[in-house]
This record gives sequence, C-alpha cells and structure tokens, in this order.
Amino acid sequence: MLKKIAMIPARIGSERFEYKNIQLLAGKPVIGYAIEAAKRSNMFSKIVLNGDHSVFEKIARDYDIDFYMRPKELGSSETRSDAVVSDFMRNNPGDLLVWVNSIAPLQPHTEIQSFVNYMLEEDLESCITIKKEYLHSMLDGRPLNFSCDMPFEKTQNLKPVESFVYSLMGWRYDTFLAQYNINASAMLSGKLGFFPVGKLSSILIKYPEDLKVCEALLASSKESAGINTYIEDLENELS
Repeated sequence: MLKKIAMIPARIGSERFEYKNIQLLAGKPVIGYAIEAAKRSNMFSKIVLNGDHSVFEKIARDYDIDFYMRPKELGSSETRSDAVVSDFMRNNPGDLLVWVNSIAPLQPHTEIQSFVNYMLEEDLESCITIKKEYLHSMLDGRPLNFSCDMPFEKTQNLKPVESFVYSLMGWRYDTFLAQYNINASAMLSGKLGFFPVGKLSSILIKYPEDLKVCEALLASSKESAGINTYIEDLENELS
C-alpha cells in the first residue's frame, strides 16, 4: 500500500512577518488550520510538522501529530525548498510526500483530498497548486494573453494566466531523490502536473494585512447574509 506522508514545513524566522506561522487567527495559530485540514482529509499515513524550533514540537504535540526537527542549517531564509524536501524524505521514509503549506489557513480539506487523488489518478511524480486568473496580464511590459492591436477583450474570454499558489505541492520519493542527487534541484521533477485551487486556498499569510483578510473572511462566514430584497424584487419582476 502506498505510504502517503503530509509534511507541514515551518520556520521560526521570517523577514516579512515575524512569527507568521504561530500568529493567532480566530483564537488558534495559523499553522493549526493546516494541521487540522490535513487530518480531516484522511489521506495520509502520517502527518509531520517539519520545524526548526522547539515551539513547533510543542504545537505538534498539542495537535497530536509527529514532529521532525530539521537541521539548523536548513532554517535560514536562504535555504532552498529542494534541500528541505530532500532532507525530510531521507529521514522520513514514504512513497508520496505532500507539502501542506502552513500559511494557507483557508485551504479546505476537500482540496487536499482532490489534490492527492489527482496525483494518483494522473500518475504524477510532481504536482503544484495553481490559480487561474482571467485578467489582462503583462510580463516585462509585453502582453501575455491579449493583443494591444485588437478590441479590448472581455475578461471571461481571455486565456487565463496560471500562477503558482504553493498551498500544496507533492512528489514521489524515488523520482525526487533521484533527480536531487543529480543537480540538487527536483521541485519540478519527473511527470509534472498542476492542480487549480480556489481563491481561499491562494491566500497565504505573508504580511500582517493577509492575517486581517483571513480574520475578516472567517468572521463573515459565521454571519448571516440576510435577505437581499433587491434580488428578490428583480427575480419577482423577471418571473
């Protein structure tokens, strides 16, 4: 049986937002949402918090998951994700590794389920979440998905731009490690796929403003939307 491991990486240091992983969001640490979503997905043989400080070991204990203390040299802002994944794989054996981003608190557990199933169904060796944006987009001053010489296109008719989200990433152990041994680079190794996720999953806590956005969204989800009399009147008029 395929051994599927969820790895939730967390560094104590952050250049943009200090202690972002453990900031409180609606009464619990940001990282707690990722842990709970991974657990609710029921997709993994083991869930491991991969951290560089004892505070993460306490969090792992409180949430009843495993903990791995990464080497100190892999805790700096200069550390590449390839090295973090390689080190984890060598010390936590498995077949399929899924990186569950600790700063994507609004990612639903159902998307984790769909992501893992997509990797298995498509027999992928690497996979990264993306978001599709139906917007007029530029790169280095040049149009990507529209022409300046044509009538201004409706956004819904544009070819969507696909940007990486990183809320989830996944790899087959054997493919990743074989490629990493060649050139210390394996994040996009083997048969590669991309999995689109919703807008909530694409919100990553990188700045204090991001935390406020998530707080507002969580609060609004608990409030009653009320009755929209304008829509009621319109529907009655059209019926």
